Amino acid sequence: MAMNIVVPEMGESIVDARVARWLKREGDAVTVGEPLVELETDKVDVEVAAPQNGVLERIAHAQGADVKIGEVLGTIAEGAGRPAASTSGSAAAARAPTATVTNGSGVAATPSARRAAREQDVDLATVKPEGPRVTKADIEKSARPEPAPKASAPATARPTAAPVVEAPRRAPGDRTEERVRMSKRRATIAKRLVEAQQTAAMLTTFNEVDMTAVMAVRERRKEAFKAKYGVGLGIASFFVKATVASLREFPRLNAEIQGDEMILKHYYDIGVAVGAPEGLVVPVLRDADAMSFAGIELGIREFAKKANDGTLTLDDLRGGTFSITNGGVFGSLMSTPILNPPQVGILGLHAIKERPTAVNGQIVLRPMMYTALTYDHRIVDGAEAVRFLVRIKEFIEDPGTLLTES
Repeated sequence: MAMNIVVPEMGESIVDARVARWLKREGDAVTVGEPLVELETDKVDVEVAAPQNGVLERIAHAQGADVKIGEVLGTIAEGAGRPAASTSGSAAAARAPTATVTNGSGVAATPSARRAAREQDVDLATVKPEGPRVTKADIEKSARPEPAPKASAPATARPTAAPVVEAPRRAPGDRTEERVRMSKRRATIAKRLVEAQQTAAMLTTFNEVDMTAVMAVRERRKEAFKAKYGVGLGIASFFVKATVASLREFPRLNAEIQGDEMILKHYYDIGVAVGAPEGLVVPVLRDADAMSFAGIELGIREFAKKANDGTLTLDDLRGGTFSITNGGVFGSLMSTPILNPPQVGILGLHAIKERPTAVNGQIVLRPMMYTALTYDHRIVDGAEAVRFLVRIKEFIEDPGTLLTES
């Protein structure tokens, strides 16, 4: 009996996907549970497995096609088909693009890892994964030549972002153009950013925070913190704690609008924007009010790794009551963040720079940061937004209060 391969339910807000790559060809033998096709969505990449043993009789939607949830991707018929071509690396995958790819030890590779292997001509058989599956980070590590030893200390790690590719030099008079289709994720990001600007009454207020006290705490505690928890003490955990404490005092910033009603949320799921190769993603720290400083730092580090590997799950990304984005890690001095609907508030952090500041009648140099709060003016008043951002400033400038009020 033939059975359809359908686009599965993939969580809230995901209604369609794009066929990224078929791992089998028509006529290939398949076994139940074996990955058949990779789908790209605006949030995560997923693999659709064979629902039964048999033969891939028909592919209904080829690579690049957009499909809806529940739509038929292809059909599996009973019987024995031809064996799929055996592959071990990117070159073989290019010759037989439908075969499932593992490394030489039979370890499965993520969809993003397989794409990276093809693009960078890395043989998966030579890649040793750090975890249970070969990830994109493993491919990139394998593709990079081993750096020569240097006497100087390594540079501070930066979050992954879309790579900047320098345009080729052109000959005089050359007017060459290139048309590149947006990925499903990039197209959805573009659509939602425009929708946010069209549907919300967005307004941004700014303030300036003296980071002296936080920097002093980090300097005193960094070695002991790293030794105990295995992660550095960054500024993100301070701002997450300050945000939660401030949201308790200004609950309409932890809400959403549904029709003519405000849904005030009495839990704190804080989205933390992370740069990923295919665009910004906002994984969520659930119940951030119950998390320790170490828990927050470990959570953010894990999100950054998963974003780079392409292994973020739908559960990592769903929901969120308020968001924080830090353009400062890329050098931004000031920016206006855009809301992440249906949330009504987002906090923007920026680069820390020494600036002359008046302290007790004296001009001194202090590490200062501009902060920005974009809010939906439909339910958040200007005075409320200003006071919220001032409260953030007060918590950061006196971080000891976070121990009792966050």
